[in-house]
Amino acid sequence: ASVERRVFSGIQPTGVPHLGNYLGALENWVSLQHQYPLILYSIVDLHSITQPQDPEQLRANILDMAASLLACGIDPEKAILFQQSQVSEHAELSWILSCLTSMPRLRHLPQWKMKSKQKSEGSVGLYTYPVLQAADILLYKSTHVPVGEDQVQHLELAQDLARIFNHRFGDLFPEPHTLLSSTRKVKSLRDPSTKMSKSDPHHMATISITDSPDDIALKIRRAVTDFTSEVTFDPDNRPGVSNLVTIHAAMAQLSVEEAVSQAKGMDTGAYKRLVTEAVVQRLTPIREEIERLRADRTHLESVLLQGTQKARQLATPVLKEVRHRVGFC
Repeated sequence: ASVERRVFSGIQPTGVPHLGNYLGALENWVSLQHQYPLILYSIVDLHSITQPQDPEQLRANILDMAASLLACGIDPEKAILFQQSQVSEHAELSWILSCLTSMPRLRHLPQWKMKSKQKSEGSVGLYTYPVLQAADILLYKSTHVPVGEDQVQHLELAQDLARIFNHRFGDLFPEPHTLLSSTRKVKSLRDPSTKMSKSDPHHMATISITDSPDDIALKIRRAVTDFTSEVTFDPDNRPGVSNLVTIHAAMAQLSVEEAVSQAKGMDTGAYKRLVTEAVVQRLTPIREEIERLRADRTHLESVLLQGTQKARQLATPVLKEVRHRVGFC
């Protein structure tokens, strides 16, 4: 029998997303809603504490992320939107899977290498969080997972763990497939060799989806370009201008070629005004909706609660079966 197609994806509660999150993941999340019969989108707060978090700030960030997802077009009738920590089965399955994972298997994963290098030593949670990611995915018997290229190896761990569990305890989990979206990578406006990031110390580097039109105009006006005034798309040699073309094309829903041809005869200064217009036009309704939703905390909490209940209904029977197969009951 063919397995029902199920999509799972998670986003950390970093507060309000930035333009890179929006174009890199959320836009794709919205379009997937119409393509799959069952979709789960989780605000993965268990993952977020691998870095130290202030509890009050974390509570606020979770609701801000919920408001942002709804404002970007996530429909709780079409997708199950929920808060990961409220479904305790994630943590329990993660423990069981971690007992099937070898130490060397985690040591080679790129996130650990990168983050523990910066921190000199990361926490045990940071080391094992790919196992929790695998649990997030397998708990719902997910068949498809939209991931960025930097997460592909983590999905391979989920595939391995599905195989290991099935081999040892009998078939239970389908092997999840990657959904690599053709999304465009948005770079920092101050240093186009790095990707746009919320934690960038330079506040002019990142456009938040709630930035005012004036802030957006200022950040784009100050964006790093080069000394050639003509607009071309050449990411290797002209990363700054090419990043603006990427943003323009994505926000105005054009191909890169169409964006470049709209810029014909413009210098980069004039082109920046065109890019600003495209960004402001697209983000204004989203910003207004986020403000409206933020003001109604009770509504946000009830949307998450309903999502959590739906997620639990799916998770409980799967974990019950896992417990039985492992020999707990």
